[in-house]
Amino acid sequence: MLTSLQIKNFAIVSELNIDWRSGMTAITGETGAGKSIAIDALSLCLGERADANAIRPESSKAEISAQFDIRNLPQAQKFLSELLLDDDEQNCILRRVITRNGRSKSFINGSSVTAAQLKELGQMLIAIHGQHAHQLLLKPEHQLGLLDAYAGHHNMLSAVKAQYHHYYKLQKEHANLLKQQHAQAAKKQLLEYQVEELDEFALQEGEFEQIEAEHNRLSHAQTLVESSQRELMSLYEQEDQTVLGQLQHSVQTFSELSSLDKSLEGISQMLSEAAVQLEEACREIRSYGESVEQDPIRLQEIEERMTQAMALSRKHQTPPEQLAAHHLALQHELDSICSDNARIDDLEHEIAEALHAYHISANQLSESRAAAAGTLNTLITDSMHELSMENGRFAIELNKDNDRRPNELGLDNIEFLVSTNPGQPMQALAKVASGGELSRISLAIQVIIANKVTTPTLIFDEVDVGISGPTASQVGKQLRLLGKSTQVICVTHLPQVACSGHQQFFVQKAVENAQTYTSMVPLDEQDRINEIARLLGGDSVSNTTRASAKELLSVQGC
Repeated sequence: MLTSLQIKNFAIVSELNIDWRSGMTAITGETGAGKSIAIDALSLCLGERADANAIRPESSKAEISAQFDIRNLPQAQKFLSELLLDDDEQNCILRRVITRNGRSKSFINGSSVTAAQLKELGQMLIAIHGQHAHQLLLKPEHQLGLLDAYAGHHNMLSAVKAQYHHYYKLQKEHANLLKQQHAQAAKKQLLEYQVEELDEFALQEGEFEQIEAEHNRLSHAQTLVESSQRELMSLYEQEDQTVLGQLQHSVQTFSELSSLDKSLEGISQMLSEAAVQLEEACREIRSYGESVEQDPIRLQEIEERMTQAMALSRKHQTPPEQLAAHHLALQHELDSICSDNARIDDLEHEIAEALHAYHISANQLSESRAAAAGTLNTLITDSMHELSMENGRFAIELNKDNDRRPNELGLDNIEFLVSTNPGQPMQALAKVASGGELSRISLAIQVIIANKVTTPTLIFDEVDVGISGPTASQVGKQLRLLGKSTQVICVTHLPQVACSGHQQFFVQKAVENAQTYTSMVPLDEQDRINEIARLLGGDSVSNTTRASAKELLSVQGC
């Protein structure tokens, strides 16, 4: 439950500190005093959209802080634990700061969080029923939401939403692939031609470098052989003086000299090794010269393949050395287009399965809604009778449309029907109910729904608009009864409702130094009698109205 609320520089509030208690709290005050400002500030603290215009004039920022007792709220405790924000198992503090530039900061137990996280937690702590709730009552989506809230089938609703989003995701992927398929049709034709051409040529990785080297060797075979033979003659095979012969002579000379000077042994050894290496090189040159073949036919074949490779290289605008890799990339691109076609076939099967699963979940939800609607019809009809609509009847009409396009709310079309007079047929709520009747029906539904939900704090912001007399007294009794199990905060202008509260706050406005200030103060017994008397007398307090106020309070046991 809400235990305290601090407001700074919000609207016409300079600073306001309020301690809240369990039971039903009534908030009253003069017209224009700002009775709903605390509710607006609390909504902001719970993650509603921030507006810099809400900051008090001449202030740089507005700040709202709310403290809650969460000892009996395991869902909120779990939420805080998962975000590592559970500083205190008994209390939770929410804080919101708005600055002039329109930015806001949100905090839970002193740690910075997003406004979305603040709002998610806020929905576990407080439910606010605004003064325009009866207008929302005419919208089918809101009607369906009220029925679902009463039925409490959150798991079924979540299952339908999950199945729908899965189905929608598959449909979106399918549509995108079809779109890509149309766009890629021409590209696929080009790729098939390019890949077929490269398949036919079949250039392997590294092959171009190999045939280029072989082409160089074959085209210069004559030069290679003649040069090798000439050098071999010079090194080894000439009849007169050869390089090897000269080297062997030097080896012999330094071998003899090293016997005279040991320091020449190293030179002698190196020359000896050089002679061995040179002799080995000469054998390799002879072998190489004998192995080199002049093959004009092979040379022609290689020249033709190189010419084709160069032509394909220019055509595909890629170096010939990278032509094989380019071929592989084109093949992968073509395969991906073909696999898209296979994925489209798979998706069509998956979509059919997802739609079937969605209909199973949606049908289960429809059955649960139908069961809850029957009970709710009786409860709301009885409540209408208590709210001075003795002949009123209420019914929820549900029509399941199996051909309806899937959505996250299921297959049901809903309409609230009502009859307020004897002999009058059941008709749509918007066609039959007057403004006052709509307000009463809305309040009846909200009170009934509130009894089913687990939110520990319920706020009713002038939901009694259009209600008066005995009906207002009955409304007050219902809210007071609700306050026995749930913390109820009610902003009202009706004395019959105000006197039903277990406690009461008075909102007043004052002007000092051309500045407007709003305050909210708790009322003791005598102050409360005077305030109820003011509401009864239309701002005119007399002994008669005081007596009436005292009687009203005594009737409620206050």
